[in-house]
Amino acid sequence: MQKIMTICAAALLAFGCESKAGTGAVAGGATGAVAGGLIAGSGTGILIGAAAGTVGGAIIGASLEDSDREALHRESPHTVNKIDHAEPLDVEDIKQMTKAGFTDQTIITQIDATHSVFYLSTADIIDLKNAYVSQKVIDYMVKTGNR
Repeated sequence: MQKIMTICAAALLAFGCESKAGTGAVAGGATGAVAGGLIAGSGTGILIGAAAGTVGGAIIGASLEDSDREALHRESPHTVNKIDHAEPLDVEDIKQMTKAGFTDQTIITQIDATHSVFYLSTADIIDLKNAYVSQKVIDYMVKTGNR
């Protein structure tokens, strides 16, 4: 049982940040596996719990992603339109995505999908930090200027 919990924890750390649906699936699967093991006390219980938890977690995570998109649409429909049409994003779009609760990986994925390139000034970086954009996203934005 301890091995399974260790494997589940490692999976959560390795894959948990890709998307909210992915995080939900991994966390749900890990929780379901532990609960199934504790309730049934068997490998079958672990598998059933993991499967049920994975599906439930993915559904909840996907719902959170939809709510992020809705929040972004309310705050900045222009940014959603850019994303939908694969138009390059600007600093304001990144700030709006952060405000809407998008994960770092989702923002980075959108930067790539829209072929956005940033040449950030010191003032831009300060502005992004003041808007709570993560250092990971800011570093990625800086790297796009070197493509």
